[in-house]
Amino acid sequence: MECGHPTTHTRTPLRVGGLSLLTLSFQTLGIIYSDIGTSPLYVLNGIWAPSGPVPSKEDVIGGLSAIIWSLTLLPLLKYVFITLRFGTHEGEGGTFALFQGLYPPEDNDHELGRTLTGDSTKKESSRSSRLPERFKWLLLIWAFFGTSLTLADGIFTPAVSVTSAVAGIAVAKPNVSGDVIPISIAFLVVLFLAQSRGTSTLAFIFAPVTFCWLILLAATGIVNIIKFPGIFRAFDPSRAVMLFVRTKDYDILAGVLLAVTGCEALFANLGQFNMLSIQLSFSCFVYPSLILAYLGQGARLIVDGESVLSNLFYTTIPGPTNGPLFWILYVFAILATLIASQAMITATFSLIQQLINMRSFPPLQLIQTSETVQGQIYIPFVNYTLMAATIVVVAAFKNPTALTDAYGFAVATVMFVTTTLIAIQMVSVKHLSIFIAIGFFVIFGFFDGLFWGAALKKIPHGAWVPLMIGLILMAVMIFWTWARGLEDKFDGNNRRNLRHAIVRREDTKSPLSTPSEKHDGIEYVAELHRKSSREDEQSKPPPTYYVLEDSDFQLGSEPDAILKALTRIPTCAIFHKLTTGPGVPHTFISFLRQWPALPRIVVFLSVRVLPIPRVSLEDRYVVSKVRTIDGFYGVTYNLGFRDDFDVQAPDLIDRICLLEAKSDPRGYAEVVQEIKEVARNLTHIVPHYVVQSKKIQGGKFSVVVNWCRKLLIEDIYRRISTMFPETENWVGGADKIIHVGINAEI
Repeated sequence: MECGHPTTHTRTPLRVGGLSLLTLSFQTLGIIYSDIGTSPLYVLNGIWAPSGPVPSKEDVIGGLSAIIWSLTLLPLLKYVFITLRFGTHEGEGGTFALFQGLYPPEDNDHELGRTLTGDSTKKESSRSSRLPERFKWLLLIWAFFGTSLTLADGIFTPAVSVTSAVAGIAVAKPNVSGDVIPISIAFLVVLFLAQSRGTSTLAFIFAPVTFCWLILLAATGIVNIIKFPGIFRAFDPSRAVMLFVRTKDYDILAGVLLAVTGCEALFANLGQFNMLSIQLSFSCFVYPSLILAYLGQGARLIVDGESVLSNLFYTTIPGPTNGPLFWILYVFAILATLIASQAMITATFSLIQQLINMRSFPPLQLIQTSETVQGQIYIPFVNYTLMAATIVVVAAFKNPTALTDAYGFAVATVMFVTTTLIAIQMVSVKHLSIFIAIGFFVIFGFFDGLFWGAALKKIPHGAWVPLMIGLILMAVMIFWTWARGLEDKFDGNNRRNLRHAIVRREDTKSPLSTPSEKHDGIEYVAELHRKSSREDEQSKPPPTYYVLEDSDFQLGSEPDAILKALTRIPTCAIFHKLTTGPGVPHTFISFLRQWPALPRIVVFLSVRVLPIPRVSLEDRYVVSKVRTIDGFYGVTYNLGFRDDFDVQAPDLIDRICLLEAKSDPRGYAEVVQEIKEVARNLTHIVPHYVVQSKKIQGGKFSVVVNWCRKLLIEDIYRRISTMFPETENWVGGADKIIHVGINAEI
């Protein structure tokens, strides 16, 4: 029997329309696009170095043609109109979300999680994978590689963007060029410290700035285009092809790649907004503004040549160098680059949240910052780690040119990973024709491959840094997924039906004589309520309960040899189930074997976070009664994503009492009275496994394998899991929780 009102909400992509859609589209300007929107600061100088020769008119037109068609094919066509349609069923984006589309995670059945008895405690998978299991680890590692490089990109985006903007001061004030790095670091520190304000707050602050920045880019671009209207020939794609045929300079693509940095942020930030808002804002406003800006810079380079090559953004601003427009654009450039950094920071938060939810990353503390959008989060540990890493990168590379050499590799690699996973999803998930998938892969894989090859040549010049960071992060993800999987497998394999874990006898001297069922040679009680009268029940001595000493007893063993008596004590214990599943976890059985005392009331509590900001009291607790043993209850604790974890014992006990009243309308008063008295002594028990490495027997390399397993599981995984416990996001008082460690050989 159950009591409560189960909430059936599941998180879905955010759906808005009308004015709300326009508002959300405006907010995307402040979070998603400033990375790609600040590329005009450094792209043309990434193609033609300030210290190099002045390019010819045809070379400039060809370079701009490559930029225009790269922006059209990749951000606009591939990402905005195709990739955004491949988010998860919860509206999340990013390379890891693509993997989840191929191998969906199981839905936690919280009704099944309240089932402590039953013939089977094995949980059937609620979703079938779209691909054979033998490909799972291969694609998972590939997705990890793309995700890890996106996270590495979150370090280099702030470094490149901010230093490029601040470097403009050297154009107007050459005597302070040596202060560019300290000034950049100061701006970055302020940006990272502001993250705790939340995505929504920052978006409302940043969106107007980005809006003005893009308007200024478009306006200055139009003014500069007037000086050479022939620049519109860059829309002819053959100009880009002829550039590479004529110059045979493959390195030009490494500079063009800088124009499409931020593509992955469009997809990774999908969970913060939604598909339609991103499509509207990019195609209707961001894309045309960028095209006009690049065309204007190219026109000025053709007309003015060497006089503007030193810094093609700041020297092509209309008017005098120290004029009002110059300083207006300088201020907005700095603000826009800070916001550009915001795009990758929030994308990093979203990706880390996905990894934590998939148990592929340590459970860091997540702080919800929005009352309406569940995907808008803040992760303090990640924020400060990013800040430290970004400052180190800025200080180490010392100038924007060196940073841009290292910047594009991660971007190009992630784009190719995304193309691969989408092509597979087209066939296995979207059920499109294989010819469509092959066409998508060939076309976009070709362009991604061109950019990746150009970026690969930059590895000796600094691109090895994001590659190294990405490989380290990928190793962490693979290791944590493997180790956590072993622990979860142990937990699942050792769950027990409550009837098969605790034995009840009416009289310690008599055999098991109550109505019962047989299982592996031992009889277990099957029903608590007798058909006899309440007076007869009260006249009997209280039953004695036993816990099995050994879950793996052999058929025919003497029952008394494997039973340990449990003393029933007048307390209430809330036992937290860290994983959702049927039956009682191994940690509970082991806990009883170590401390052979059975509380009068035992509540098995599992937590469910719903995709709504807050849950009302009526929906907070869903209670199921266990009939096999008096005083056992399964409870689902429903939380909104903005609710704090705070189990209110009086509310929970009221729900239990209400359930008892429904169970026995005539004789519940005495039971309720007893429950309320016992509930005055309440304890939260939070178990965790103290993992130990299982020895592998046999084989030539068993000694080496066992040593490696022990190092990874006991010396590394155990220590990290202790530092970042599963209860990291529970905000209950530490004085109310008893942590219990149970040995587990995995």
